[in-house]
Amino acid sequence: MAVPGKVTAFRLPPLPTIGEIIKLFRLRAQKQLSQNFLLDLRLTDKIVRQAGELTNAHVCEVGPGPGGITRSILNADVAQLLLVEKDARFIPGLKMLSEAAPRKVRIVHGDILTYKMEKAFPKHLKKNWEDEPPNIHIIGNLPFSVSTPLIIKWLENVSNRDGPFFYGRTQMTLTFQKEVGERLTAKTGGRQRSRLSIMSQHLCSVENCFVIPGQAFVPQPQVDVAVVHFTPLVQPKIQQPFKLVEKVVQSVFQFRRKYCCRGIEILFPERERLKKTEQLMMMADVDPTLRPVQLSMSHFSNLCNVYRKMCDEDPSLFTYNYREELRQKRLHKNTSYSEQIEEEEDEKNQ
Repeated sequence: MAVPGKVTAFRLPPLPTIGEIIKLFRLRAQKQLSQNFLLDLRLTDKIVRQAGELTNAHVCEVGPGPGGITRSILNADVAQLLLVEKDARFIPGLKMLSEAAPRKVRIVHGDILTYKMEKAFPKHLKKNWEDEPPNIHIIGNLPFSVSTPLIIKWLENVSNRDGPFFYGRTQMTLTFQKEVGERLTAKTGGRQRSRLSIMSQHLCSVENCFVIPGQAFVPQPQVDVAVVHFTPLVQPKIQQPFKLVEKVVQSVFQFRRKYCCRGIEILFPERERLKKTEQLMMMADVDPTLRPVQLSMSHFSNLCNVYRKMCDEDPSLFTYNYREELRQKRLHKNTSYSEQIEEEEDEKNQ
């Protein structure tokens, strides 16, 4: 019997198991979509606990599939749960969960990469960026094929304070391949230090919570899975626009086994490459013989700040594309060679 005056926490009524849902609706993970189902509700509960206190929270679950994590979120007594699912096959099973939790679930059949997250939650939940994070969370067991482009998109949203971060410093709890999780959290000098390390850590506090063995999923992937928690920082560690930071970081890690100056070189056109590279490295006070993985966040901040000044002085620098110049050079070389052959043939025929 309930204690008088005490509100009872919401619990889902008895439902078919996730395995039974999969059989009932004849669901099968599609390899081309890199889908893997998590059937163990103890593990889905553990994932949801990494998000923190969810009582009366507003949650968006990305790609709920057959609804394992969905059940754990609902049992955490959230106020509202938004489900964004691209695969129509899962919608009937999710509607069954929605009916078991009246007025708590909203289902959107759509692609999270294009869904307008600025309209996902009530406006009154919005907080100032400097305040504590809003009572909004994003949770998802992401398909491997979408996880990296999606987190890059959301990191850009963090930088611009739009999308799901229109409401403030919205927290995210997401799954990735173990190797990607290690890249997201790798420290300076670590073997997995990469573009993802810098882009995520300069904008967020990133925690690798725990690893789920591959055999816990159906079908079993060939890799283990990491659960990673993100909390946007009040102040980014690199005070420059997202696209500029991404360009510098991407260039540096283009040649991760070489000295960092090799990657910096491709920020500049060939005609002034050596001079500009030397100038940038000197002004940023970065040792050109350091490897990319040895560069600290402070190093990258200095590099981005100096590159920004150089771009302000010469706006064409930012639009310069190393690969395009290389392509044009090869095209010109092939054209010149073809013209030479034609000239030789003409001479023979004269």
